[in-house]
Amino acid sequence: MEVLRPTLIRIGGRIYRKNHIREKAHQHEEEEEEFYAGLGDGADEPCDAFVIEETERGYRCAIDVPSPLYKYIIGKKGETKKRLETDTRTSISIPKPGMEGEIVITGQRRNGVISARTRIDVLVESFRKKQPFTHFLSFALNQPAIQEKFLQFKKEVLEKCSNDCGVSSSLFQNPAKLHMTIGTLVLLNEQEIQKAQELLQKCKEEFADAIAGGKPLTVEVAGIEYMNDDPAMMDVLYAKVTMKNGSNQLQLIADRLVDRFVTSGLMLKEWDRVKLHATVMNTLFRKDPTADEQSNTTTGKFFKGRESFDGRNIMKLFENFYFGDVQLNSVCLSQRFSTDSSGYYATSGQLTFS
Repeated sequence: MEVLRPTLIRIGGRIYRKNHIREKAHQHEEEEEEFYAGLGDGADEPCDAFVIEETERGYRCAIDVPSPLYKYIIGKKGETKKRLETDTRTSISIPKPGMEGEIVITGQRRNGVISARTRIDVLVESFRKKQPFTHFLSFALNQPAIQEKFLQFKKEVLEKCSNDCGVSSSLFQNPAKLHMTIGTLVLLNEQEIQKAQELLQKCKEEFADAIAGGKPLTVEVAGIEYMNDDPAMMDVLYAKVTMKNGSNQLQLIADRLVDRFVTSGLMLKEWDRVKLHATVMNTLFRKDPTADEQSNTTTGKFFKGRESFDGRNIMKLFENFYFGDVQLNSVCLSQRFSTDSSGYYATSGQLTFS
C-alpha cells in the first residue's frame, strides 16, 4: 500500500481512509488490533447516516451487526472493545457469541457515540471483506439439453486430449451445476439474506421486467475461451454466453443487478462489466469438486498448488463447440456449497422475468 494512496472504505455513502500500519503475519484475532490503531479520530464526524437517540443518561446508538463479526469488535482478550470504549468514552454492549442482536453504544457525549459508531462501522466493513462469500446471483444453465451437450464435450475432450499435460476428468464442472455467475455476496445472517431477497424483487420492478419485456431471455451457449494469457497453462476454461437475438439485454440486466447490489452494500464491485460466461473446466475442481471459479479471488487470497493444464489442443479442436440454446427465466440467489433436489444450488430467492 502506498502512503499517498491508502485504502478507502465506503460506508453509508461516505468514504473513510484506512491509515497504513506495518503488516504482520497474524490471524484475524490480532489483525483487528492493528486495524483499529489505524483509525483516525471520528469525534467530529457528522451524523448523517445513522440515528443517535437522546436518553435520560446521555446518548444511545444501536447497530445491526451479524454475529460472525462480533469477534473483530471485541478483539483479542477484549482489547479492541476496551480501546474503543476508552478512546470514545462510551460503553459498548455486544450480544453473546452465536446470538443475533444489536450492538448498543451508550455515552454521555453525543460526539463520543458518533465516533464509536463510525469506528465500529469501519471495522465491520473491513473484516466483512475478508469473509468468504456465502451466496451468489446466478443464471442456471443446467437444462437437460445443455447438460447433454456438455457431457458430449467432456467425452470428446477426454478422448482426444487426455494425453495433454494436466487434462483429466476431474477438471470438469458438475453438469447439474452449470451456471453463469453475476456476482458474489457475503450474507452472514437471516436478516441479510432477507435484505438480498427484497432487493431482487425491487430490481425486478425497477428495471428487469422492462429490459426483458416480461418474457424469458433466449441465449446461446457456444464457443470456449480461457481466463489467463497462456493456453499451455490454463486454470479456467469457460463457455461463452450471448443473446440469441444479438441484443445486450442479458448484459444490461447483469450489470444493473451488480450496480444495485453494490450500492446497497451487499456486494463488492470487482469489474466494470459482468463477464457473461459459464465455467466448464477449472483446476480448482481437481482437488475440490464443490469449488467454484470465484474461490480464488473473493477473499483476496490465491490458491497455491493449482496444477494448470495444457489447453492448446482443446482450443484448436473445440473453439466453436455448440452447447445449445436456452431460455433464461430467472436470476437465482444461490447458496454456496449447497444442492437442491435437481442437483443445482439451493436457492434463497429469485427474480423471474415472466
